[in-house]
Parts: sequence; C-alpha cells; structure tokens
Amino acid sequence: MARLTDRAFEILRAEVDKCAAADSLAGDVYRRMVIKRLEKLRSQNGTFASIEEIRDTFKDQFPNFSEQALKAAVKANRPPGLFGKIIFAGSLLGSAAGIIWLINLPFPMIRWPVAKTMPILLLPSFMSMDHNYRQAIALVEQSDQLVNKATAVADFDLGEIKAKQAQKHLDALPVWFLGYYPKRYCSFFSCSWQFTLDEFQAARKNVGRMEAQIFQQKNAFTQLNQVEQTLNAAKQQYQQAKTAADRQKATVNWQSAIDQLNQIPAETLAGETAKKTLKAAERDFQAMGGVATGSVQADNLIEAAKEFALSAAVAAKKPPHPAAQWEQIAQLWQEAINRLKLISVDNPGYLDAQTKLAQYQKDLGITQIRLEAEKDSAKALQEAKSLLANLQNNVNSQNPGYSLSQLQQIINQLESVKPGTTVYPESQKWLQSARKKQQEWQKN
Repeated sequence: MARLTDRAFEILRAEVDKCAAADSLAGDVYRRMVIKRLEKLRSQNGTFASIEEIRDTFKDQFPNFSEQALKAAVKANRPPGLFGKIIFAGSLLGSAAGIIWLINLPFPMIRWPVAKTMPILLLPSFMSMDHNYRQAIALVEQSDQLVNKATAVADFDLGEIKAKQAQKHLDALPVWFLGYYPKRYCSFFSCSWQFTLDEFQAARKNVGRMEAQIFQQKNAFTQLNQVEQTLNAAKQQYQQAKTAADRQKATVNWQSAIDQLNQIPAETLAGETAKKTLKAAERDFQAMGGVATGSVQADNLIEAAKEFALSAAVAAKKPPHPAAQWEQIAQLWQEAINRLKLISVDNPGYLDAQTKLAQYQKDLGITQIRLEAEKDSAKALQEAKSLLANLQNNVNSQNPGYSLSQLQQIINQLESVKPGTTVYPESQKWLQSARKKQQEWQKN
C-alpha cells in the first residue's frame, strides 16, 4: 500500500502550486523539488506517511504552506473504511493472502458462509482469539492474586495494571460468536479451554469486581495517609503548645484523628494497618491524658496567679499610697507567688510558672520597699511633730543652746522622710518652718 494516497498527493500538489506562484524568484524550482519528494512518498509501499514526514517535504521551501491543507492531506492519507477495505481486498483476490485477509475481517456477513464450509480459513481469527483469551484469563488470575493477597499498596497498583491489561484482551475478543466458532478451532487443535459466553462474562465480572476492590483499597490507603498526617500534626501541635487554649485545640485534633482511624473500613489492608496505628495513638493519648491533667492544673494556677498580679498592679498605680494600701498590694503579690509555687518541677507548666514567679517576686520586693519607706517616713514625721510640740511648750524654760539642739533633732527627723511617700509634702512644710526658726535663733 502506497505511503501517500493519490487523494492526499493531489491536495498537497494544489497547495504547492499556490505557494510557488506567490514566490516569483525561486517558486518554480522549489515546486519541482517538493513535487519530487511527494512523488517518492507516493511510490513507496508501507505504513502511511505521518504528518511530520509530509511536513518535511516542504517546510524548508514553503514555510507559509497552509496548515489546513496539510491537515486535509493527512486526513485523506488514512486507511480506507469498511467498504474501502472490501474493495481493496477485492483487488487482492488474485492472491491467497488477500483471500485469507478478506474472510478474516470481523464482519459476520463475511465469516458466516466461510465458517459453514471451510472453517480452516478462519484460523488466524481463532489464533488471535485463543491468544487474547489465554492472556485475559492469566491476567485476571494474576490481578486476583495481587488484590486479594496484597501486603502493600504497591500490590494494588500492580493489580490495577494487570486488570487493565486483562480488560484490553477481553475487549479484543469477538463476543458475537462466542460459544460456536471456537468449537471448530478446537476440533482441529484439541484446545483444552472452554470458550463460552458464560466464562467470558464471568471474566468481565471478575475484572469489574477487582477494579472496585482496587478503588476501595487505594481510597482507604489515601484516607489512612491523611489521618496519619493529621495525627502527627496534632502531636507536634500539642508538644509545641504554649497556652492552655493551644493544648486544648491540639487535644481535640488528636481525638479527631483517632475517630477517623476507626472509620477506615476494617476489611481493607489499610484498615488492618489502621488498627496498629490506632492502638499506638490511643496509648499515646492516654499517656498524654495524665500530662494534660497536670497541664490543666498548672494552667489554672497560673491564671489564678495572673489575676492576683493584675489586682496588685492596678492597686499600685498612681503612688504614693498609705502603708495599709502597700500592705494590701504586697499581700496580693504574695498570693500570686504562692499559687505559682504549687506547680511542681515535673509539671509541663513549670517553666512558664518560674518565669512569672521571678517577675512577681521582683514586684513584691519593690512593694515591700515602698511599704517600709511609707512606714518609716510616717514614723519620722510623727516623732518630729512630737519633738516640735515639746520644744514649743518648754522653749522659755530652756536655754538657747538646748533649744537649738532640739530643733536640729527635729530637722534631722524631717529630713529622713523619703520622697514618694504620702507624708513627704507635709514633712517639707514642717522642715522649711524648722529651718527658718533655726536661722532666727542662731542670729539671736
């Protein structure tokens, strides 16, 4: 059969003439070169020329060659249809090969009279049927073994390939004469297989069943992989959690992953694998439960400490404050510290508690300093007032030197009042008055 049909040649030649006419310089030369190449293709026998082979005949000479004309030529350069085949076969009837080829075409109107008179001539068809049948049965068995005795997901992948190959061979079998024509073939070659419609349908059902099994098994493995990723992510999320809310969220995700493991079909290979994963996940979750309990306790204590610390910080705003208020603030800091000290070393929240404990102890120390300063300053002012009152009562009965000594003692007491205390402004007024009085007495 020519590699380029006459119809395709004519389409290509018409387009070559058109392209050559558009090129006034070298168009005629290029035309002869391309036509010569096309003639060569038309004279060759073999498979039909591909689109690339046809394109190579003109692409260098006529780059503007119509793509539409090329596709039309390729379409015309195809094997003939049913009637074309019969006509072509008729031209070959003078040879035995042509006759055999014709009567083995898969059309009942041709095969029927031959099968009744000379079934031996249908030997090529029966051999093809025999081959496809044997391959289909073997591949079905192989696929069945891989699917039903799988040990890994790779077995299902291979089983799927085998099932598709078996389906391909089953599709190649001429179902419309199952159960009759092979009997003639077997009468000559003593074949041991029983090529019946029931067996053919059973093979198709097996392939369909295995395809459904493979889909279910692979889908289960996909589900298992997703659940394992969720489970591992939840564990990591729990380990990295910094707050009670984060740990609670990780716990919910962990439990959700365990629930999803229970939903994987138990009859699948992934389901058997999921049982082992589920057992380990539940064990880890139970172990985590004790840790989680400790974490909850620590979180509660830390939150309680924060509340006391917040109250202390609010009460300490806008100093100065009386000693009683500083005592109350110090007590609040101490309550916060006491809560944090209840968290043991082995508790997951210990490190967080220690960080806050250090800060709260520092704040308590500052509060205690302010408290002592308030107490000492109030005491110093009170003593200065007492000395001043005594001095005023006895100023006339004492000698001037003793009065100046008493006044200096009063000034020393007033100077010991610390800035930032509630009594400091009052003490400064008394101090100013005492120093003025001291200056007057020293002049006299």
